Amino acid sequence: MSDARVGLLAFQGDYEAHGKALARTGIASITIVEVRRLSDLESVDALIIPGGESTVMGMLLERFGMFEALKTRIKEGLPVFATCAGLILLAKNIEGSEQTRLGVLDVTVLRNAYGRQIDSFHSPVRTSISHIGIIDGVFIRAPKITALGEGVDVIATHRDEPVMVRQGSIVAATFHPELLPDAPLHRWFIQSFLSKTQG
Repeated sequence: MSDARVGLLAFQGDYEAHGKALARTGIASITIVEVRRLSDLESVDALIIPGGESTVMGMLLERFGMFEALKTRIKEGLPVFATCAGLILLAKNIEGSEQTRLGVLDVTVLRNAYGRQIDSFHSPVRTSISHIGIIDGVFIRAPKITALGEGVDVIATHRDEPVMVRQGSIVAATFHPELLPDAPLHRWFIQSFLSKTQG
């Protein structure tokens, strides 16, 4: 795989933790780009949308003239890995909310479904990725996926409920895989998606 530019949407949230997770993958052929303006977005081969505040992310994408450009790039096949609030931002439907969202991932989500920050927890997550298997899921003010559209595949579950899904080149998780010490899902994302588009 030739060098690939992996963007981190860097308005707010835990994008720095994702950057550290990418470094822990040991994949040398990637350059990490903090995306804060349209020119940054246009330069990347993949994008990570972190946890944080989905309403703020949506507002800032609009303020900096990136909202429609990002939506178009995702529809055209830009590989995206979104976690927690990032999943909410991508979702087609958000229960009880009319907030700005990209609407490119055909799921319905419920925000803060597990409670407040104090209710955060660790629990095993079972993935369908054969070489990864069961991992530690870190759930922090996590949303729940309450409905799946056609073409959305479940790739990880917690107590038989979907917590990570894939639709085309989009991967989205309700938990925080960037906090895992060996970053297995980041490594899988890079190897699965960018190897097809780079060299």
